[in-house]
Order: sequence, then C-alpha cells, then structure tokens
Amino acid sequence: MIIDMNYWGKVVKNIIILALSILGFYLGFRLAIFYIPFLIAFIISLILEPCIRFIMRKTKLKRRTSSIIIFVIAILIIVGILIWTSITLVSEAYNLLTNLNDYIEQIYRLIQNIISKIDFNKLQIPDNIMSTIQSSAMEFLGNLTNWAKDALTNAVNFLTSVPTIGVYTVVTILSLYFICVDKVYMIDQLEHHMPQTWVKKIGIHLKELTQSLGAYLKAELILVFISFIITLVGLYILHFAGLNIQYPLIMALIIGFIDLLPIFGSGTFMIPWAVITACTGDYTLAISILILWAIMSVVRQLIEPKIVSGKIGIHPIFTLIAMYTGFKFLGVTGMIIGPILLIILKNVFSTFIDKGLFKSIFERQI
Repeated sequence: MIIDMNYWGKVVKNIIILALSILGFYLGFRLAIFYIPFLIAFIISLILEPCIRFIMRKTKLKRRTSSIIIFVIAILIIVGILIWTSITLVSEAYNLLTNLNDYIEQIYRLIQNIISKIDFNKLQIPDNIMSTIQSSAMEFLGNLTNWAKDALTNAVNFLTSVPTIGVYTVVTILSLYFICVDKVYMIDQLEHHMPQTWVKKIGIHLKELTQSLGAYLKAELILVFISFIITLVGLYILHFAGLNIQYPLIMALIIGFIDLLPIFGSGTFMIPWAVITACTGDYTLAISILILWAIMSVVRQLIEPKIVSGKIGIHPIFTLIAMYTGFKFLGVTGMIIGPILLIILKNVFSTFIDKGLFKSIFERQI
C-alpha cells in the first residue's frame, strides 16, 4: 500500500493551522477579558470616531483638538450616567435584598393557591409524582432565591468597592483619551513593527469582521438601547403613577439583558411578569406591563428593518448552542458572549466553512 505523503502532509498542515488558530483565538479572548478596561476604551473610541471626524470636517480643527473636545463631552455624559446608575442600582438592589424573602414567600403562597384549586384526583396523578413535582418546584425556588441573592450581593459589593471601580475607571478613561488622540500614531507603530503581509491580512480580516460583526452588534445595541430607554421611562411612569413598580432600574436592566440575547426577547420576561401580577390580583399593573411590552414590540418592528440590514447567517439552533456553551463556561454573561464568539469564528474560518470544514481538511486536490 502506497502512502501519499503529499496528501497527508497537507491534511496535517490544515489540522495544525486550524488548531493553532483556535488556540490563538482562545488566548486572544482570555487577554481581552484580562485587559477589559482597554477593550472598553477601544469600543467607546470606535463609537466616538465619527463624532471626531465630524468636528474635524466642520471646524477644520486638528485631530488632537477635536478628539479632546469630543472626549470631554463623552466623559461628562458617561460619568453622569454612571453616577446616577450606581446610586440608583445600589439603592434598589439593597431594598430588593432586604425584601427578597418576602417576595419569595408571596410566590410560594401563590403556587400553593394555584395547586389547591386544581383537583388532582380527576387528573389521577400518583401521590409520589405530585410530591416530586412539589419538592422540585420548591428546590427551584430555593435555587432561584440563592442565585438572586448572590447576584444582587455581588452587584452591590462591586458598585460599592471604590478602589476597584476607581482603578477600572481611571485606566479606561486614560486609555480612551490616548486612543482617541493618538490613533494615527498607534496605527503607524503597529504597521512599523509588523510584517507587511501580516498587516494586509489582518486589515482584510478586520474589515470583513467589522462589516459582519460590527454592523450586527451596532444594530442590536441600538435596538436594545431603545428598548431599554422605553422600558425605563415606562416603568418610572408606572412607578410615579402609584403602581407597584418598586425597582424600575433593575427591572429595565433585566428586560434589556434578555432583549439582548439572540432568539429571546423582552416578552420572555414581561409576559410571565404580567401573568404573575394578574394572579396576585393586580390587574391594572398586569395590563400596564402588557401595554408597555406592546409599545416596545411595535417600536422595535418599525425601526428594526431600517437598522438591521441583514441577518448574521447562522441558524438559530447553532446560536442556541453557542448561548448554552457560553452559559456553561462563563455563566449568564456567556449567553451574550457565546453568539458573538460564534460570529467571529464563522468569519475567521469562513474559507473552511464555505467549502465544508472536513472537505477543506481531508478532500484530495484533483
């Protein structure tokens, strides 16, 4: 039997390239998490870049002057929002932690009332199965309570940890200033220290990645931001109207987070919330929540076609797998990061995927 060394050499080479690419991608992701203040500064700089160019074009000022003007305006806005958000979030989280056991007790009584109204004798459900269902429900409630307590405690501890917040904030602000002001210098230095072929390949990949991932993220963030603002304003209106909305900012953040998840939407949280509220007898609040959800849905349907120019090109089942994988590795945050990483992987390995992954590696060249 004659072994085609040329064929197997290409197979081994493709496998090594794929393995090294995945390893490099993993290391890059870990470094991005480690240097998160610089990543945040870089993302904010991309958002501010059109404003800097607009000032340069309209006023004929140099980049440094235009960057400083936009930087100061942006910092004032961001710091103001952060101060208000931190104070409000700490206050609401502390109050929610204090009253959490009472809310869980109310949910427990609600479940008991619903169960008591059901005639299980007609359903002919064995007692051992009923006891298993009830114990599982109580265990789920207990786990949910512990998770909520841990999440709220961690949020409060993080927001009240002045040294940690201070270091992250200072590093992010300084990084943002240098990136905005010295962007051209940094790009020149990067090109100077890297081989020309690398610069071209990285430039091509970054351009493609920006077009696919950047456009998608920009569109989704705009949609989520609009939904969040509508939710926040709506909940505060209901709160000031005297309805039982005690934690508008926390609720708006939860709804915004769920709305950010692919496949899911704001209705995933708001509809069950309205149903539970109706079960407690507060029909006015339940209807108000449904009306707010309907307004959000209508606004989203009207603006989404204008903002989202195309789909990400990934089947929902793979998006769901990415969300689940991200959740298993990184927790709740991974549900957002997972689909984003999937889009990046699809872009980086587009050559392999377009031809067929295993075909690209093992198919013989004719």
